[in-house]
Amino acid sequence: MNNVKAIKKLSETELRLGLDTKKSWHEMYEGSAYIFVGGLDFDLTEGDVLSVFSQYGEIININLVRNKKTGKGKGFCFIGYEDQRSTILAVDNLNGIKLCGRTLRVDHVKEYRRPKDEQGNDIVEKGCAPRTPTQSPSPSPPLSPSEKMAPSKKRKKKHAEKREKKD
Repeated sequence: MNNVKAIKKLSETELRLGLDTKKSWHEMYEGSAYIFVGGLDFDLTEGDVLSVFSQYGEIININLVRNKKTGKGKGFCFIGYEDQRSTILAVDNLNGIKLCGRTLRVDHVKEYRRPKDEQGNDIVEKGCAPRTPTQSPSPSPPLSPSEKMAPSKKRKKKHAEKREKKD
């Protein structure tokens, strides 16, 4: 909570003094378009985080850190924006907000290290969901017309077929 207050105080002081953006404390992070988000609810998904944080810029990567055994979120993530200026907006506007009853800590990341797989290889990113280099999406076989139907329609169709056979 002290970090949240310290970041808010820095931003408020800059606003009050009307400092030029080149003299801002954000400038020391100008080489990184990643932010850290802590204090997340453990049940939030990447989509939930995306919907909140995308209002300040185009997100190119979300690394929601999860427990390897259970797959449940650990309550923090790293977000990569397409443009570094989006990180400033996100830090200034979302740090300290309450989301799902929890106070978020949003801060810059100076040097983001990409996550590694079990063998120590960098995880190749495709969209927002990282994948290991060995994983490739396998094409699904086309669905038959009966498979495309909703489950309730399937049941109705089978029920109707049974009635026709009885008649």
